[in-house]
Amino acid sequence: MKTLITRQLSRCNIRAKRPLFSHIHHRQATTTAAASNNNLIQLEHQVQQALANGEPVVALESTIIAHGMPYPQNVQVAKEVEDILRKQNVTPATIAMHQGVCRIGLSQDELEDLAIAGPEGRAHKCSTREMSTFLMRSSPSFQRQQHSNSKPLWGATTVASTMKLAHLAGISTFVTGGSGGVHRGGEDTMDVSADLTELARTPVVVVSAGIKSILDIARTLEVLETNGIPVYGWQTDEFPAFFSPTSGVPCPDRVDSPEEVAHAFHLARALELSHGFLVGVPNKDPASGASVEAAIQSALEEAEKRGISGPATTPFVLKSVAETTKGDSLKSNIALVKQNAEVGGMIAKAIAHSTL
Repeated sequence: MKTLITRQLSRCNIRAKRPLFSHIHHRQATTTAAASNNNLIQLEHQVQQALANGEPVVALESTIIAHGMPYPQNVQVAKEVEDILRKQNVTPATIAMHQGVCRIGLSQDELEDLAIAGPEGRAHKCSTREMSTFLMRSSPSFQRQQHSNSKPLWGATTVASTMKLAHLAGISTFVTGGSGGVHRGGEDTMDVSADLTELARTPVVVVSAGIKSILDIARTLEVLETNGIPVYGWQTDEFPAFFSPTSGVPCPDRVDSPEEVAHAFHLARALELSHGFLVGVPNKDPASGASVEAAIQSALEEAEKRGISGPATTPFVLKSVAETTKGDSLKSNIALVKQNAEVGGMIAKAIAHSTL
């Protein structure tokens, strides 16, 4: 059997008259060029230059800035995460939507405005479902028709929408805090994050501290398996649980180096597999497990009483948990995002500097 497979691969190479995997970098360059010519996508100058030169770029989401942390910690963390990447010679690209355009990379002033836009009610959480509607309503022409004199709105991207825009821009690595998944009780409510759908159809490596611990981790991993999405534990055999490095749930697979992730990513692209990858990084500064779990349960019950559901659930629960734990969970959240940036930067460099 092994000999037969070897012969078949050899024939494939002969027919193509070129290396089987030589088209990978050409495809990424084509994607970047297409993004540059798309009026809906605006690449920040440094991001555009890095992509054009084949240098590593890491995408960062904006929901964590607008809705995931209070001001001013949110903008401080956003700038620190970008600095962590720059120190690795990796270009950061915070992604958001603004004035009818998808922005790939923000200035320092724009990060500041985005950070205060959340508390001011000017930032709307946008997954892939909300993207086109938000772009339509936030465009200057629509705002003029509505005779609006208010400050411009921001579309804060989630894991799903950040993945989509990162891929359109030609960015292969994305760092976030925690990934979405199946909500607790999801077998009855069918409340399942669009992040999982996007992971199944968009070839981007997502580096996170695992699935948010307010979700059903075991069921989320089942959905990821069903959709054929590779899930790795970063130097661990147990899947991380956001605030905690452990979840009690075995990880489907593990990787111990950025080169392993890069090699698997290139192989998947060569095979024209459309899925992304999820890399779970254990949190080295965990919040107290028992207190956080009790706070989560209390917050979920309160959300149900108030009729809070859907996209509003996660921001409400995270805010409530931070208040209940007196900042312990927020401190842990900040630490894990920075750690993920360290790992994500290494993976982005390995992908950019390697071929098959």
